[in-house]
Amino acid sequence: MESVLLFVLGVVIILVGVALSIALHEIGHLVPAKLFGVKVTQYMIGFGKTLFSFRRGETEYGVKAIPLGGYISMIGMFPPGKEGGSGRNATTGFMQSMAQDARSASAETVLVGEENRTFYKLPVWKRIVIMFGGPFMNLLIGVVLFGVLLMGFGTAQQSTTVATVSQCVIASNSARQTCAADDPTAPAAAAGIKPGDTIVSIDGTPITSWAQSTKIIRESADRTLSVVVLRDGAQKTLTLTPKTNTVAKTDASGAVVKDADGKVATLTAGFAGIGSLQKLVPQPITSVLPAVGAQTGAVVGVIIHLPQRMVDVWNAAFGSGERDPNGPVSLVGIGRAAGELTALDGVPVIDKVYSMIGILASLNIALFVFNLIPLLPLDGGHIAGAAWEGIRRTFAKLFKRRDPGPVDMAKLMPLTFAVVIVLGGMSVLLMYADIVKPINLFG
Repeated sequence: MESVLLFVLGVVIILVGVALSIALHEIGHLVPAKLFGVKVTQYMIGFGKTLFSFRRGETEYGVKAIPLGGYISMIGMFPPGKEGGSGRNATTGFMQSMAQDARSASAETVLVGEENRTFYKLPVWKRIVIMFGGPFMNLLIGVVLFGVLLMGFGTAQQSTTVATVSQCVIASNSARQTCAADDPTAPAAAAGIKPGDTIVSIDGTPITSWAQSTKIIRESADRTLSVVVLRDGAQKTLTLTPKTNTVAKTDASGAVVKDADGKVATLTAGFAGIGSLQKLVPQPITSVLPAVGAQTGAVVGVIIHLPQRMVDVWNAAFGSGERDPNGPVSLVGIGRAAGELTALDGVPVIDKVYSMIGILASLNIALFVFNLIPLLPLDGGHIAGAAWEGIRRTFAKLFKRRDPGPVDMAKLMPLTFAVVIVLGGMSVLLMYADIVKPINLFG
């Protein structure tokens, strides 16, 4: 029962975090819109039926039933159609009808005397600021949360303290990773090294990093070493003789190296059979933006390869394929991961908090990148439309041509409709996959 309650708690925590992220995203739109004089009629979190709302001035603030996003309603989002009867703006045909319906709906939001408070009449740069404000808030949240993670908690790094001691010698590329009766005893176990020991020196060389001790051991196959460890506050000298074995290849920082096929690269070297205790080491403020940049790049990579990623999700959900732990997930998958995290036994609370903050930080960076895709109804679509209008007007002014006027974004409504259908289908597929074939992040 306790594990169920902890699971529910994790889901609730992540849902609250997502709701706050959405709320702040919409505030990123709301504040500049009001500063620039645009009339904002609604500020809503979620979609569907309104659960509750209240009015302050000319704006209604509320929460809706489906917590999958949010929006603000600004008057005059689209310019009216050009005058003229049955030309290209006539409502003949499905696509023209959709565009005209969008223009009509936009025009109905503008009351007499409010014509100069419409969104489409703003200068291009103001419209870009308003639409970029939402993604920028997600970026800001991500930077703050990564700052908390890196500066407040730190990054997991190998310490010079022993966490695990192998009982036998097994090649790292062996299909069997459990000891058999005829396996030789691991050198560290034979030397008397125990979990919790801190390596002080090896053959008189002071040890300041785990990578340093690994290098010495791997270069000392079948050679006897004098190892000084710190145990229970006192130093103890032990004799260690590394054995030749197939071990995982590591880089200068001690991280395992993988080959082009994603498999762990191996080499033949000295083997002791000890593993390092990971500890969180606080990082300087200069590490925050590079971490955010790396996460942003990872999200961009996922989006660029999204069609293939969705094919992989489909194959996993309806076949025998496995889910990619670095692939796309839905809110269902995020909530499930948070629930499993809080319900884990034997994991310190501080580690759970660290992971939860990491989930929210990564989610906000994902929202930042995704919303900048230059397609309506995403913020990036409005930004692209405003930028194109600015380019057209700049060239017209430069070559002394007639002002082409605002870009008729309503013409893109058929494409917008198609994008909404595609995104909806992807969301349904991801939610289904997260239920029947969830990504296992915690064991």
